Amino acid sequence: MSRIVVVEDEPILARLLGRILSGAGHTVTVAGTVADALKTISTVDPHLIILDLVLPDGRGEDVLAELMQSRPASQVLVLSSMTQVATRVGVLEGGAVDFLAKPFANAELLARVHARIRTAAPPLAVPRYLRRAGVEIDVQQRELVSDGRRISLTQREFVLLTHLLQRAPETCTRAELLERVWGTSYDTGTNVVDVCVRRLRSKLSQDQIETVRNVGYRIAI
Repeated sequence: MSRIVVVEDEPILARLLGRILSGAGHTVTVAGTVADALKTISTVDPHLIILDLVLPDGRGEDVLAELMQSRPASQVLVLSSMTQVATRVGVLEGGAVDFLAKPFANAELLARVHARIRTAAPPLAVPRYLRRAGVEIDVQQRELVSDGRRISLTQREFVLLTHLLQRAPETCTRAELLERVWGTSYDTGTNVVDVCVRRLRSKLSQDQIETVRNVGYRIAI
């Protein structure tokens, strides 16, 4: 049974989400404000957070930003009627693992929830450190270890760098990275992959992520 925190201030929708998710076997806790959300998430330690972006005391983006600082492993599914491309890209780059527009189909919501909960489960017997091609990652802390320094990674940066390392020295196409890191099987028409790669490059001690022209990226060996 998975623990889910729903951050939604509309009582009718919050109750609906609770019924849908609890009916699928999940334990659901609802929070209606930014303050309540952060407190509830800290207490419940959920497997998944469903987050609205419009809240009475602030923005859902503020909750997301705080989570990526304090709990970078958090799985956040944004559920919002604010469907502009800039908004979707912003929350995905900010650390959310998925975005679902309101109004939504119950079946699609459950499918996305179950997919995210499955990917959130850590594999068994994962080593504490992943070392390859001169790059070292603390898997438990989700930090980059470089020249004795520990550099925090956002969830997206961590997943992207881990995937590149595991596939090294092969090249990862943008389509592959969109699917494996962002969980989308279609081209969003945005440059989210390139933006995230640029952020990672700024954190590495040297340019260890190579661009393969018109294809994608790979770790330099």
